Amino acid sequence: MHSDETQDPFDWLEAELQDTFDEDLEIEFSEPMLSMELRKIYKAQHPEMLDRKVYFKNLLRLQAELIKLQDWVQHTGAKVCVIMEGRDSAGKGGVIKRITQRLNPRVARVVALPAPSKREQSQWYFQRYVPHLPAGGEIVLFDRSWYNRAGVERVMGFATDTQVEQFFQDVPEFERMLVRSGVILLKYWFSITDEEQQLRFMMRIHDPMKQWKLSPMDLQSRIRWEQYTKAKEEMFARTNIPEAPWFIVEGNDKKRERLNCIEHLLSQIPYAESPHEKVTLPDREYNPDYERRILPDELYVPKIY
Repeated sequence: MHSDETQDPFDWLEAELQDTFDEDLEIEFSEPMLSMELRKIYKAQHPEMLDRKVYFKNLLRLQAELIKLQDWVQHTGAKVCVIMEGRDSAGKGGVIKRITQRLNPRVARVVALPAPSKREQSQWYFQRYVPHLPAGGEIVLFDRSWYNRAGVERVMGFATDTQVEQFFQDVPEFERMLVRSGVILLKYWFSITDEEQQLRFMMRIHDPMKQWKLSPMDLQSRIRWEQYTKAKEEMFARTNIPEAPWFIVEGNDKKRERLNCIEHLLSQIPYAESPHEKVTLPDREYNPDYERRILPDELYVPKIY
């Protein structure tokens, strides 16, 4: 071990990179707290999952490109809006997490609206979504969007047939207006098989760290699988417009799903390397008359670890 006098000045950088890697591993850690029986079933159902090393290598490469995209959005004042829809447990949340993981939350933000209030139910349907649309220099990812009306609201009976039909009449023009105003609008549908969704729901039921992900609506989506399928098919038929087409992401393999979606998203936006001023660390100012105060021990969090 090096002494303080002979320590490599870049050892601290290596330590920081190791911390970053540990953080990545923690985020990527998805081994559920399941019995060995369920683990064996899951692995048997996924014999050709993407190799972990291949996954990490490409994820880091793509996240570096996302930072370039972020810089370009800020530099040009572009407005990027990404719609994330799909089956319950299809992995859209995991994709969103990997997209935003290394981005500036002041530039890239996620919008996941709760059920509408009574006041919002009386508004023009798109009204509560409009304030969340991106301004210049922003990226907004909708974790479910105005397409709730074509999916869960329709299937669960929260919207009337007249309201659903009005939505289908309005949404193409609404999205054309967004595109004409300069918004880059991307729409993704995350798809998994019936069998895969059942397996993931079972994992959530038996995993105490994931049970919060199961809602009454999720359980109803299992019962009404075919109704959701019919609703999705009509939604594609009536809202897949040239100005804002749908893109389907196959999600049975979560790692491939994440990489494929990010790769495609980057390919749809004409971003380029943005100019950067060279950053230099300024010298710290020292005041010889300043004395740091000693704070009372009770202010500090106990050092348990």
